[in-house]
Amino acid sequence: MLVLTRRAGESIMIDDEIELKVLKIRGSQVHLGIDAPKRAAVHRKEVWLRIREESDEGKPEQAS
Repeated sequence: MLVLTRRAGESIMIDDEIELKVLKIRGSQVHLGIDAPKRAAVHRKEVWLRIREESDEGKPEQAS
């Protein structure tokens, strides 16, 4: 895992197309802005996990 320190107003670039910007920090909350192409799916992790679980439920199980 790469760990970076950023202040409010500073950004991190992922590849050439995704910008992750720290908008503000209030107490223990960090507000992030994400600028990404429409083809890139962006979800909170708990939502992403639920989407994966739901998509796995529809798949047939593989025999070992």
